[in-house]
Amino acid sequence: DLSLPQPTWCRYLILIAAMLVARTYCDVWMIQNGTMIERLDDNIALVNNFLKLGLNELKLRFRVRLTKHLYDEYLKGYTYYKMGNLDNRIANADQLLTQDVEKFCNSVVDLYSNLSKPLLDIGLYIFKLTTAIGAQGPASMMAYLLISGLFLTRLRRPIGKMTVTEQRYEGEYRYVNSRLITNSEEIAFYNGNMREKQTIHSTFKKLVDHLHKFIFFRFTMGFVDSLIAKYIATVVGYLVVSRPFLNLSDPRHLNSTQPELLEDYYQSGRMLLRMSQALGRIVLAGREMTRLSGFTMRITELMKVLKELNSGKYERTMVSHQDKDPNAVERVALVPGSGQIVNVDHVIKFEWVILVDSLSPSLCFQVRSGTNVLVCGPNGCGKSSLFRVLGELWPLFGGRLTKPERGKLFYVPQRPYMTLGTLRDQVIYPDTYEEQRRKGISDLVLKEYLDNVQLGHILEREGTWDTVQDWMDVLSGGEKQRMAMARLFYHKPQFAILDECTSAVSVDVEDFIYSHCRTVGISLFTVSHRKSLWKHHEYYLHMDGRGNYDFKPITDETIEFGS
Repeated sequence: DLSLPQPTWCRYLILIAAMLVARTYCDVWMIQNGTMIERLDDNIALVNNFLKLGLNELKLRFRVRLTKHLYDEYLKGYTYYKMGNLDNRIANADQLLTQDVEKFCNSVVDLYSNLSKPLLDIGLYIFKLTTAIGAQGPASMMAYLLISGLFLTRLRRPIGKMTVTEQRYEGEYRYVNSRLITNSEEIAFYNGNMREKQTIHSTFKKLVDHLHKFIFFRFTMGFVDSLIAKYIATVVGYLVVSRPFLNLSDPRHLNSTQPELLEDYYQSGRMLLRMSQALGRIVLAGREMTRLSGFTMRITELMKVLKELNSGKYERTMVSHQDKDPNAVERVALVPGSGQIVNVDHVIKFEWVILVDSLSPSLCFQVRSGTNVLVCGPNGCGKSSLFRVLGELWPLFGGRLTKPERGKLFYVPQRPYMTLGTLRDQVIYPDTYEEQRRKGISDLVLKEYLDNVQLGHILEREGTWDTVQDWMDVLSGGEKQRMAMARLFYHKPQFAILDECTSAVSVDVEDFIYSHCRTVGISLFTVSHRKSLWKHHEYYLHMDGRGNYDFKPITDETIEFGS
């Protein structure tokens, strides 16, 4: 549906077409009325400015439309997560969604302008030259266009692949720089600046080496293009237009005076020169078409991957039971989306659900609202996989999972995300202020949520809920964890997944938070190594990382053993 222009597109397309027609008729008029050129300069400048306005607006509107479409697909459900974690076909989505989209849109609109006017010129000049000197001249030029165009197109074939490679290297270079910014503190602690410098220089060198090759190739092609599309085309044009005037048996020598013949020759020569220039521009436009094909390949690949991700198709080798346990080959065929998810309130039930990247067997257990579960086990045993399946971030590869809808299950990570915006936005995220009002939650209630996690001083310090700060930097690690718990109290889900989310919080505050969760009816799945949390849970799920798990009630003996 992107090919169907909206009304605003139509207006600017019509404006550009009208200005191109006007420019062509201005060219013809200038040829026929060379002595009045000075009076026409202002009109030509006006036409050119309108043409630039139309082209720039069309580029911007095309980019807006394509960007909105791509982000609608990219931010549909968890597609943005799946692209980076379940599928490895697109390495730098940010590069594609920003720079490549802009270049693609600019190239498409420039191609429309660069092709439409030469085609219009050729049609008009063929008509006038056929009337003036016969059809042989224009036909000869068209034959030259066809032959030279085929020859140059064959020479330009590498440009498309070189453009794709250039954008890939640009994406890699951008990625290593963003990693340095994101992980600057850890790198500084390791004194890793020289190592990162080597990585950045190595990535940049790959890009520069490729650009050197690309520049030299385009230089060579530019020389060949200019020779064939400009100079030889002009020589061919003058040879073609001269033939009727050099042929003394031509009827025009009998019916025209010498001044009239000179005027006809001048006008025909200028028209054929303009026609040859138009033919040359079409030949040269092939160079831009080849480069555009590179951007088109990348945008098309992005749209294809987004469509497949939204339909549940992935291309990535995922670690499975078969990879780690050769004896389990016959156990189950792992097919993404082959499991079944059933939405039921106040219960989470696993029935032969497989955690694909762990050694856990098929999980079978049930948890109802009001029951808290402590999840424990060594690193890599499948705790994170369990939560990804619960949050529907990963597809179900088999079995049946009964759970509440997405909005009724909340996840609180060890390093909470602080959004761009106000203090209020940190508590109600991902809701907006309008959604807060629609829910009937006042600012006084928000203040209670902050007080419950001992963050009331933040509001007193900032003075207003609408204060905007860089909250990732302003808040300490413990304050961010407590802010995430205030966010949990705001949303009041049926179930919450707490993944080491109180590791930077004091034990007394942690104790109050867990007690308050029980008071407001939030059932918890907790990952934590703190001994003090066992008393807040009724069951524990232990995965040993070797293919076994236990789901049992917590007793005094269990607490003693866990301690």
